[in-house]
Amino acid sequence: MIPGERQQELPLVTQTSTFKEVISIRVSPHGYFTALFLATFFAGLAFYLEIDWIGMTLFAASWILIPFFALNDRVAFDGRRLERTGMIPRVWSWLNSSRRSLKLSDVEQVETAAVRAIKRGGVVYYRYRTSLRGKGISISFASGGDEYRQMIRAILPQLDDAVLDTRSIELRDHLEDTKDILMKAEFSRIPSADVLEPYFRRPALRAHRFHRISSGAEEEKAEDLRILANELRVSGHLARSLEAFRRAIVLKPRDGWLLFEFARCLHAFAGVSRQPQLERRALAALRLSEKRAENDPDLLTRLGEWYFSLGEYKRAGTVFERVRDSIGENFRAARGLAEIALREGKIAHVIHHFGAATHATKTPALRRWSRNEADYFARLNSDEEYMEMEISRVNMLETVESSKSTALKIAFFAFPFVAVGVFFEDPLIANIGWAVSTVSLLIWTGLIISSRMLSRRIPYELLNEE
Repeated sequence: MIPGERQQELPLVTQTSTFKEVISIRVSPHGYFTALFLATFFAGLAFYLEIDWIGMTLFAASWILIPFFALNDRVAFDGRRLERTGMIPRVWSWLNSSRRSLKLSDVEQVETAAVRAIKRGGVVYYRYRTSLRGKGISISFASGGDEYRQMIRAILPQLDDAVLDTRSIELRDHLEDTKDILMKAEFSRIPSADVLEPYFRRPALRAHRFHRISSGAEEEKAEDLRILANELRVSGHLARSLEAFRRAIVLKPRDGWLLFEFARCLHAFAGVSRQPQLERRALAALRLSEKRAENDPDLLTRLGEWYFSLGEYKRAGTVFERVRDSIGENFRAARGLAEIALREGKIAHVIHHFGAATHATKTPALRRWSRNEADYFARLNSDEEYMEMEISRVNMLETVESSKSTALKIAFFAFPFVAVGVFFEDPLIANIGWAVSTVSLLIWTGLIISSRMLSRRIPYELLNEE
């Protein structure tokens, strides 16, 4: 969470809970692409087996209906709740009596994943996918235009910071139109990525060290540069973002938040440019930020969460404990300590920390979520049979997840045999290719269904009934 003095002035539409019109965004079409791929494959198999009427019907129906369903499947937000409005979600909700809407007051977690889609001309094009979860339902939407930015601006400012993960907070505070960001960068005379990248790739790059006290004007300029740097980082202009951070750090070298955000940008740039030495410098900047954080609980919890994501579990635990010792119970710190204890296999500590998280939050949704987590691990700790069942479920889920990619690779490996056999009119090679790919895709489909079933915890009540 960013302190109050760092908050940007948000657009008016994000500060109210009433909207003149419903905001909607198209659902990510990955599932529909999978269905279209499978339908097209089996239509081709039907043609090969000379069952033309099945092949024609399957091909025509899939290429007409599936794109139609995909284009009409949207996530709508009316200011109070999110709802899936497509025909397929409606039918599925009717068949299994499940929910397809989620109130903002029921949101328990918001997570945003970033995927580097492509790197071109010194710019990394990120694709963000934001998922909101609560009361057993998950609603996701992905970036790709102004609709995503409108949804982020409308939804995230209304949620408690403890619900959001770090990347979601960054999008809430710094997601702007790329054209406006680049205009601000030009106005601030930030060089292009082509000019900056060779400089940041130099092995002799060193951090600047200053110990002077900045004036009021310099602090204001540093804050403007910090905001610009974060906006450039979110939009994928990492080299220009690093330059803006560098200039801001020259003006405010002892600012812990500034060093933390600079470390995140440097780590992202190191991953793109594949420079391990920059990753080490990012970690050093993170340690320096921790040193300058003093007793700022918001900064310390963010530091602990990023240490955890980097695999620095011991360091993360130390930071979370520092938060607890300085200000008392804190939801994010307690949740972080619970996750660390879970990795160490200390179930009793997990229960204790989730219980502390329950008392540390005033949000009903978070209180319900942390209480459910504490109850779940308490059942694991007290019932060996239930623990064995859950361990078996998790092990099966891991096996299924690894087998999915294997089955798909085998199917793609068999496709060239199909093409060669058909092109050269060799029935043996073609039959082998069709057989292997068909069996592999059927197994892959079954594994996808199994993965979704196994991803849900076994209800404890089911064990009692047995």
